[in-house]
Amino acid sequence: MQSVELNSTITCPECGHNKAEVMPTNACQWYYECESCKVLLRPLKGDCCVYCSYGTVKCPPIQEGQDCCNS
Repeated sequence: MQSVELNSTITCPECGHNKAEVMPTNACQWYYECESCKVLLRPLKGDCCVYCSYGTVKCPPIQEGQDCCNS
């Protein structure tokens, strides 16, 4: 079984700023404030969290083939 990757780089769609982050394993992250332009990112329609929408790696539950915080 493949291990879960916890590092993801979020890229702001407004200004292009990106930052490496460590994803939480015990909570969904529905909001993320860009440290450069201060825009508040929210998941895109159909995505469960900001990592699935703007990150280089999907969130841990999605990587494991589970639903993300939809229980």
